[in-house]
Amino acid sequence: MAWTYIVYNSALVTTAAPVSQPTGSVSRTMLQLKFATGAAIQPKIIEWGCSFDGSAAATPGKIELVETGTVFATMSTAFAAADVQPWGDWNADANSSGSSGVPLNLATTASGFATGSVTEGTVTTTRMLDCGLIAPTNQYVKQFPLGREPSVKTGNSLRVRVTFGATVNAIIYIIFEV
Repeated sequence: MAWTYIVYNSALVTTAAPVSQPTGSVSRTMLQLKFATGAAIQPKIIEWGCSFDGSAAATPGKIELVETGTVFATMSTAFAAADVQPWGDWNADANSSGSSGVPLNLATTASGFATGSVTEGTVTTTRMLDCGLIAPTNQYVKQFPLGREPSVKTGNSLRVRVTFGATVNAIIYIIFEV
């Protein structure tokens, strides 16, 4: 049985709205996932999206959904177990905590999001899954066709990277199946 989950580039919301995060003027990993290893974990990306809070038209930013091999960024904030929310079935197993968590490993060098500066690491292997130029006043949603969802190789990093000429704030999400 496959389970679906959703993560945002912010902590789990309770009584307040999600916190949008600053992008920056150089390529910055805004959200990163490291899936647990093992035969039972075969992650597929169902959908992802982003929105920005720019208030005036400006040069579009580069937005990338990319698999970067085994080199991970060091994120400013690690996900907590509760930040990995069941999506399709609320009976789905909860994410376990820590750097060996399932379905996501949780640590600043594994699954997390940017609230400030990020150490990108030296990426040598990449696979572009989706990309585009998105205006800072706009949003983007990509739902992959059923049976055509990209999967992520065990041990590799899945990232959403963003580059704008001037910093805007972003809300980003990924829905995945394991």
